[in-house]
Amino acid sequence: MQRALKKYLATYREAAPLAVFRILFGLLMAVSLLRFWSNGWIEKLYLEPNFFFSYYGFEWVKPLGTATYLLFAVCFLAAIAVALGWRYRLSMLVFFLSFTYIELMDKTTYLNHYYFISILSFLLLWLPAAATFSVDAWRSPARRFQRVPAWTIDALKVLLTIVYFYAGLAKLNSDWLLEAMPLKIWLPSNFDIPLIGSWIASETAAYLFSWGGALYDLSIPFLLWNSRTRLPAFIAVILFHVLTRVLFPIGMFPYIMIAVTLIFFSEAWHRKLLKRSSQLLKLPAKDFDNRRQFNFKSLRIRRLTLSVIAVFLMLQLLIPFRYVLYPGELFWTEEGYRFSWRVMLMEKAGYAQFKIVDQSSGKRFYVDNRDFLTAFQEKQMSTQADFILEYAHYLANHFSSQGHKNIAVFVDSHVVLNGRHGKPLIAKDVNLLEYENSFKHKPFIQPFHDTIQGF
Repeated sequence: MQRALKKYLATYREAAPLAVFRILFGLLMAVSLLRFWSNGWIEKLYLEPNFFFSYYGFEWVKPLGTATYLLFAVCFLAAIAVALGWRYRLSMLVFFLSFTYIELMDKTTYLNHYYFISILSFLLLWLPAAATFSVDAWRSPARRFQRVPAWTIDALKVLLTIVYFYAGLAKLNSDWLLEAMPLKIWLPSNFDIPLIGSWIASETAAYLFSWGGALYDLSIPFLLWNSRTRLPAFIAVILFHVLTRVLFPIGMFPYIMIAVTLIFFSEAWHRKLLKRSSQLLKLPAKDFDNRRQFNFKSLRIRRLTLSVIAVFLMLQLLIPFRYVLYPGELFWTEEGYRFSWRVMLMEKAGYAQFKIVDQSSGKRFYVDNRDFLTAFQEKQMSTQADFILEYAHYLANHFSSQGHKNIAVFVDSHVVLNGRHGKPLIAKDVNLLEYENSFKHKPFIQPFHDTIQGF
């Protein structure tokens, strides 16, 4: 076993797959950021709100006012530099830090694919993705390498395998497979699609897409690893993500997943793609064919890189299972739900009416959430206990600053999950200020009184 591992770590492959991955990743990130800016979402999401929901431990990460535009500009320029392979390590570091800062500014905007971009950019930071077909390699022959360690390419494949497979495991639950929820709720909104709209709106389609989606996620990474099934599997990737893009408003994510999946194709395929691209752009492709192998500057750096990547991938295997540390139904409490590749598994709606009690004077009044939150923020807050708790503390600070003494904050909240009847998420008599936000279980969450079987 040890001998086989040592042999594998000493194996080299063409650097072309890393170069193609770097170029496509950088370009798609640049397009995504431009799209975000052009749609006015910077102002809508990060300038207009008066209050922002924070991730626990990252309360210090806040929008920067009008300088938020500068933050997006820096992230965009870093993405272009990554695509070009110009000062790659620095550019990748700037992109990782700026994009992750953007992601952390308001928990309201959490999406699985934002998290995916953050961890993917962290992984790319440790890989020699600018070894060939990059400005760095073109300007300095000493930094030009045609071959890289095989594990630097396989690390990306392993991460994508985890993302796909865990998304499939998450779909193995009774709501998704036995009730076709929440697709049974969402798909009818596509009834106006020409020719197939009426069928997509049917219950049969909901079950077919539910089972097909689970099977796709569980099998597709392994079909991509196998050279004999790779091409039909990639065709399935294209069809699946194009279909999801048509049915659901999920932005650039389908195109990103199609592009990054190309890493599974052979070295020869990537070399041909780079050669044809260089011919079209009239780039000196032959300058990169030097047969040189990339080597780390020292054995210590190599060991550090291997250790970081190994720990990183191990964490990606473990983090999605942290939900087992919490009691209660995961879909109801959402404790351990984020960062676990649970994609589009539930439809939640609800309301949260807050009551402020001045315990010194006995006065009480209700809060109009629209005075403090945008409609999008209120929608997210109303169904998630950690949002409700953070908002309650914010309200207490706000009204204390207006002269109210010894404040207590109560909430009347009801939530509908995957078509069930609405249930109270938090009891009306719970003073939320008695609890602080943390990673601990929130005992004030009401029991679900139902069971969703599965992972």
